[in-house]
Formats: sequence, structure tokens, C-alpha cells
Amino acid sequence: MARPNYSGEKRRKDLAKKAKKEEKRLRKLQAKENPTSENAEAGEPDDTTEETKDEG
Repeated sequence: MARPNYSGEKRRKDLAKKAKKEEKRLRKLQAKENPTSENAEAGEPDDTTEETKDEG
């Protein structure tokens, strides 16, 4: 009977954790460098809803 490869699972979990941590670090760095770009992104969905109201 085959035995589960727990060390392989642990390695995959660790790699996933590291990747997630790196993404978070990059997002924080980007937000710190460009604080106005996030505010503009948050406003975009509101702008699109206003356009659809004008057309309809």
C-alpha cells in the first residue's frame, strides 16, 4: 500500500504561503508608491454605473 507524501504536501503549502506573502508585500509597496491610483480604481465602478444610467 502506498504511503502519503506528507513532505510534498508541506512543501506545496510552504510555497503557496511564500507566494501569497510576496504578493501582499508587492501590493503594499505599490500602494505606498502610488496612493492615488488605488483611489482612482475604487472610483471606476461608480463611473461605469453612471454611464449606464445616462444611456438607459
